[in-house]
Amino acid sequence: MNNNFVNQNGFPGNPIYSGSGNIPNQQVQMNYNVPVEQSYIENILRLNRGKKVEVYASYPDSNEWRDKVFKGIIEQSGRDHIILSDPSSGNWYLILIIYVNYIKFDERIISDPEFYPTN
Repeated sequence: MNNNFVNQNGFPGNPIYSGSGNIPNQQVQMNYNVPVEQSYIENILRLNRGKKVEVYASYPDSNEWRDKVFKGIIEQSGRDHIILSDPSSGNWYLILIIYVNYIKFDERIISDPEFYPTN
């Protein structure tokens, strides 16, 4: 068996398997010594959970909500969303990050890597 595989673009790599019989071992171990990026918006929002903010969002397909400002307290955040609670109205908002233009904080933003959780 020839172990010198070339992928479909002509570069060395995993073969495209289209035959019958045993499937070649596809396990590949990658070792990258690149620092992990910690300044993603979701991580910054998590560090600032409980703070009062104004989220400026745009909805280009809506005439009523073309530009919208949500005011509230950061309750949670994820890769694609922010959850705010507004104690003055009792409303809760789930805002998709894709619509967010920027976020205004009423106090200092925690973004220093030393504040990141270890897990």
